[in-house]
Amino acid sequence: MDWKSFVYGIFTMLIVLLAITSFGFAHIGNNYPENVATASTGDIPQKCQVPAGQDIESWKEHLGHHADTQECLKYFN
Repeated sequence: MDWKSFVYGIFTMLIVLLAITSFGFAHIGNNYPENVATASTGDIPQKCQVPAGQDIESWKEHLGHHADTQECLKYFN
């Protein structure tokens, strides 16, 4: 193999990797556990929204302990 082909091969691989990462294809998988809130909040009122990184089950338990936030539980069925 000559050096010219080797260098062209390296450049080609770098360009392909750059294209893949720029389109976001290199990020495979999800780093968050299933029970951590990551979805958009949509029409959920601010006081009912799960804090970032908070476990949904513990947040629901927290909401149930407060009279003024018990109506928030309907958003987490």
